[in-house]
Amino acid sequence: MPDSPHDALREDPDLGPLVAHHGELTLDPADDMFERLVVSILRQQVSMASAAATRERLFEAVEVTPEGVLAADDDVLRDAGLSRQKTRYVNEVAEAFREAGYGIDYFAGMPDDAVRAELTSITGVGDWTANMQLLFSLGREDVFPVGDLGVRKGFRNVVGEDYDRPEMVEYAERWAPYRSYATLYLWRAEEDVADSVAEVRED
Repeated sequence: MPDSPHDALREDPDLGPLVAHHGELTLDPADDMFERLVVSILRQQVSMASAAATRERLFEAVEVTPEGVLAADDDVLRDAGLSRQKTRYVNEVAEAFREAGYGIDYFAGMPDDAVRAELTSITGVGDWTANMQLLFSLGREDVFPVGDLGVRKGFRNVVGEDYDRPEMVEYAERWAPYRSYATLYLWRAEEDVADSVAEVRED
């Protein structure tokens, strides 16, 4: 058995060259799940530059905690650059986190599918956003967010063929139990898309 995810992927003919080129990419999970989830919502269907600007304004305007968001007037969130829809989503997430006590400790040890089910019960959180939390809040090693545009573009570049989403999921089984790391390399394989789109939700 390989000693690490990177050792396993080095042996893969598709991803091995990317590991050699980019080195050992890591998941680096966030310390604060609520902040990370809010950032994922800001990144839904907008450019990286737009999301970064909104993030900066939002984090300056309010305390980005469930209590801080719920205490803020919606006009403050809108002035920071959130659309009416995203203002609602951020409030829904804040309410869910406050009421249920969600956080990294809450979800630790919970199976991936159970985490997805609980998170997607919140208005504004779809499969893509839930998968971003599995990757970047919880550091789960075997997540393959096939709904992500950058993953699909990178997959096409690396594998060299057009697959539909179920076929991609089936193909990616060869990268288990390290599909999260495979995802990081697929994003690097389509850096132009990653730079211009950031995280594009296609739930």
